[in-house]
Amino acid sequence: MGYLGGTPMTVPTTRLWPSVALGSLIAGCGTVPAKSGGPVASAAAEEVVAISKHGFPPVDGKQLEVELIEVRYGPGASSPPHRHPCAVVGYVLEGALRFAVDTDSARVYRASESFYEAPNALHRVSANASATDPVRFLVSFICTRIP
Repeated sequence: MGYLGGTPMTVPTTRLWPSVALGSLIAGCGTVPAKSGGPVASAAAEEVVAISKHGFPPVDGKQLEVELIEVRYGPGASSPPHRHPCAVVGYVLEGALRFAVDTDSARVYRASESFYEAPNALHRVSANASATDPVRFLVSFICTRIP
């Protein structure tokens, strides 16, 4: 179930584990890398790279929900303009995504780049930037749960 135009919708995508996304968000809340965008090494030889950081609108946290989905567009495919009632954070896994919110100019995001949509912003362009290759990207919705 995704959020399109303020109402829940079914999204024909591979479902990912929202609890993993929530755990990642919670685990990362108090962690700030020394240099934004650069790797941070630890004793366990893991690498952590800051991808994106955005403030969120006030929420009470009592009904907070995170949903993580994978979206796939075939060559030249797109979705119509729409709005989400919640904050959206996206990350391109493969290919090139043409993206524009509100009055911002369209921009192409490539693999390993992230994007953000504020709640209720008009997501007016969401399209595969390639006529020959697919695009895959993760989208995380951070919302107050609708009872």
